[in-house]
Amino acid sequence: MKKLLITGGMGFIGSNFILHIIERYEQYFIYNLDLLTYAANPRNLSEIEKLPNYRFVQGDIADPEIVGQIFSEGIDYVINFAAETHVDRSIQNSRPFVHTNLAGAQNLLDASKKHGIAKFVQISTDEVYGSLGATGKFSESSPLAPNSPYSSSKAGADLLALSYHHTFGLPVVISRCSNNYGPRQHTEKWIPTIITKILDNECIPVYGNGLNVRDWLHVKDHCRAIDFILHNGKPGEIYNVGGNNERTNIEIARRILKEMGQSDQLIKFVKDRPGHDWRYAIDASKMKKDLEWEPIYDFEQGLRETINWYVKSRKENPH
Repeated sequence: MKKLLITGGMGFIGSNFILHIIERYEQYFIYNLDLLTYAANPRNLSEIEKLPNYRFVQGDIADPEIVGQIFSEGIDYVINFAAETHVDRSIQNSRPFVHTNLAGAQNLLDASKKHGIAKFVQISTDEVYGSLGATGKFSESSPLAPNSPYSSSKAGADLLALSYHHTFGLPVVISRCSNNYGPRQHTEKWIPTIITKILDNECIPVYGNGLNVRDWLHVKDHCRAIDFILHNGKPGEIYNVGGNNERTNIEIARRILKEMGQSDQLIKFVKDRPGHDWRYAIDASKMKKDLEWEPIYDFEQGLRETINWYVKSRKENPH
């Protein structure tokens, strides 16, 4: 069996990807390395915790000893999801972001170089490109212009990973995705925040005028894309993964309110986030051309399924 190290696998995208791999492939033994910070949820993978081809290891990706122990068992592939990701938290304190997102990536890259793995997939974000105006989309050749401590730490990790490819020949591939939505996401993120605020009959805080634009990608479409990148992505390349679903923040809030039978009166405009990026939009044509991937989830259907998942989860796991 091939051995696949997935870091941050108890988080939102990581847990969905592990379930994707388990469902579709029998040839992988999966190591899930996760520190179990506030954003992790062991319930995400409770259904597979006893499978013979799955092992959870609690630990920090920046810890050379723990990472070294895992690599000594013969890791073939690494997919690095582990990251501090919440922009607001990075504004309050950037230190954990530099530690995990940059130093942690360096530790994984060093171990990968030492043990000669077959591929290293660095999961990044469209936020490394900065902010767009009213037109245009980010391509893989767009200059990096991160505007928050979070996105700066991710941009640094991307550059470090690419340097390991160019300097040492490490087979690194970078993926940069747009905003994900779907089941298992932490409730501090935008769509889960709206849903849980409605369930709690609380006001929904909308930054500024609510007209900031994001491109929404269903997490299962993202998992398919990473699958394609893992198996067919070319080392040294960057692949943008987008959902072709640009929506303003206020539009998302109103759509969810309508879907859940509530009025817009729950919306409360609040002081804008410092340095708030205006618009993100991804050009994913390279993924379609080179890897024959494109998103298949209908946004309206995906949003309804996401709402239903959180409603069901609240009933099963009340406060």
